Amino acid sequence: MYDIAIIGAGVVGASIARELARYDLKIVLLEKGGDVASGASKANSAIIHAGYDAEYGTAMGELNVEGNKLYGQVCEELAIPFRRAGSFVCALGADELPALERLLENGKRLGVPDLVVLSRDEALRIEPNLTPSVAGALYAPTAGILMPWEVAIAYAENAVDNGAELMLDAEVLSIEARPGSFSIRTRKGTLAASRVVNCAGVYADSVYAMVEPEPEFSINPRRGQYYLLDKTAEGLVNTVLFPAPSKLGKGILVAPTYDGNVIVGPDAEDLPPEERGSTATSAEGLERVRDMARRLVPGIPFNTVITNFAGVRAQPSTGDFIIGEARVRGFYNVAGIKSPGLSSAPAIAKRVAEMVTDSIPGLKARKGFDPRRRPRVNLGLLGDAEKAELIRREPSYGNVVCRCESISEGEILDAIRRSAGATTLNGVKRRVRPGAGRCQGGFCGPRVLAILARERGIGPAEVRMEALESAVLFGALGKEEEEAS
Repeated sequence: MYDIAIIGAGVVGASIARELARYDLKIVLLEKGGDVASGASKANSAIIHAGYDAEYGTAMGELNVEGNKLYGQVCEELAIPFRRAGSFVCALGADELPALERLLENGKRLGVPDLVVLSRDEALRIEPNLTPSVAGALYAPTAGILMPWEVAIAYAENAVDNGAELMLDAEVLSIEARPGSFSIRTRKGTLAASRVVNCAGVYADSVYAMVEPEPEFSINPRRGQYYLLDKTAEGLVNTVLFPAPSKLGKGILVAPTYDGNVIVGPDAEDLPPEERGSTATSAEGLERVRDMARRLVPGIPFNTVITNFAGVRAQPSTGDFIIGEARVRGFYNVAGIKSPGLSSAPAIAKRVAEMVTDSIPGLKARKGFDPRRRPRVNLGLLGDAEKAELIRREPSYGNVVCRCESISEGEILDAIRRSAGATTLNGVKRRVRPGAGRCQGGFCGPRVLAILARERGIGPAEVRMEALESAVLFGALGKEEEEAS
């Protein structure tokens, strides 16, 4: 019997698992996918919002500001690369300047620090590639950029290091509420837990409906499509650029990524519930993103695009985050965590952990809890002497597997062997970036596949790209391919 079963290993579920691991609890983190961060946490804008946008008095507003403040400590403890690049909300004409003033006043009420409205000339000095028609910009220096999947991975890894259990490919099929416990049937078998925390993203309403026949909320899937530009576009923008917001969201942004690319998007397309898992892109949607983004930055070099992708956000019918114990005792919903969900995650985790632990009399702190995560080796950031010493001690770091990103075999092995380590090709890509460069895995993909097969003790045909049905190889392997693996 587990004390806590957390459903969904995205950034919110993983952060809650780590926060609860501070206590003497038996925790299981259930994930339907083949890796941590395999849903919305892997496909979003990769920014930490300053917090001026969500309305004052909402959970989104409060938790975004609190979460933003916590990110410095979280990233230092969990060795997550993070940079406060700042953000602009741009008025693309004098008629949009009042919107900046409204955001400024809302941000001040929420406690966002250092907000200021810049003039046209001040904005163009910081962002010379902005459209000349910009009339002004709201500048928020506390906004940041990072790798969103790395946040979820780091949280999950630290939770597992502190005693939590991670169960992948464990889609929840049914939940039966019993006196004092829940029986949870998954694709990996049935387990029991005293309490359930529902962090199932776009599926959160369906999971809740397993125990509550008349859920008081629904989740509406909203898809957004993106462009990712090659690193040759680095320097195009210095901060995260937004247009003035609309009723569909914060608008199409142009932003630097932590790794030196430029990201452009997303649009907003509401999907029917039966398509909530659809991350397909469309020519029409991408054209819409391209046209809207050029209103902000006319000179975006779309000829340097290396990939397109889409993510699906969990739009709550309530218009706000849904956080709290449900009508079913011991069942906690953490649902509708759309943007600014990533920004709010550290604060959400603390709030949920407090709710859950307050319901357990006599609960004690876990002895020996270690909040720190071992940093990854990034060969590209080491000096020549450090590289030489590392390769002398561990020769696999001298074997470059990914040429686009200069990723070594040693870095890939570490990504696989860690707690909550990579089990799929995309899992390795998210952790250490082979396949994230210009060729998108055309050169290194087969080599990463062979390393995964060897490390996991499985055949090459059993290695997956991502989900259960995402096989990479089909048909019988020839003798040369078997020997290579």
